[in-house]
Amino acid sequence: MRWTRKGEPAGDDSWYYCVKHGTVEPAAACAAKDRLGPYGTPEDAQHALDRVRERNEAWRAADEGPGGEG
Repeated sequence: MRWTRKGEPAGDDSWYYCVKHGTVEPAAACAAKDRLGPYGTPEDAQHALDRVRERNEAWRAADEGPGGEG
């Protein structure tokens, strides 16, 4: 398998949200350390931060438990 300079397999057609630039980009655009994803569509990648926020809230609620304390 051939890999690109950014560490992705050649031909990766996934989309990512770049936290450095605040934009949706294809795999080869930025380094993996600056991206969230992969996502199947640019629209899904655009909502990456919403998913992060939702998951963080769910994990926080699970950590706090039924009594509301961690």
